[in-house]
Amino acid sequence: MALDPSVIGTEVPEARMLVERGRLRLFCKAIGETDPVYLDVDAARAAGHPDLPVPPTFLCSIQNERPDPLDWLPAIGVDPLRVLHGEQSCVYHAVAHARDELTVRGRLTDLTVKKNGHLELLTRESVVTDGEGNTVAELRDTVVVRHPEVVR
Repeated sequence: MALDPSVIGTEVPEARMLVERGRLRLFCKAIGETDPVYLDVDAARAAGHPDLPVPPTFLCSIQNERPDPLDWLPAIGVDPLRVLHGEQSCVYHAVAHARDELTVRGRLTDLTVKKNGHLELLTRESVVTDGEGNTVAELRDTVVVRHPEVVR
């Protein structure tokens, strides 16, 4: 069933994260980051950072901090089993560091119908802020909603 265009503007529940050094090191290990600036506090401080810097792609993981990070999909009538990750982009405004408390707030901003209704592209735009309310990054991601029941 096609999504109602009125979903545009829907706010996605916010998520918060206290950035921990151990999580940053584990994330770096997972992505193959070996630069000591991201792994060693002394190296980070020698490079001018107050603590370990947050690798840019780490910010996207904040949205998964809630117990059910996909709960916003059923709330707008989408079965999470029918979605695919479409694309993702980020605009960075500041470097976050270990021990920062980050918050991400998002809203649905676009809905595009493709392939005669077999697919819908749902875009979410989010802003990551630090504990003082400063914008750290703007995130944009698109999920592809499949509608196999649509007959051509």
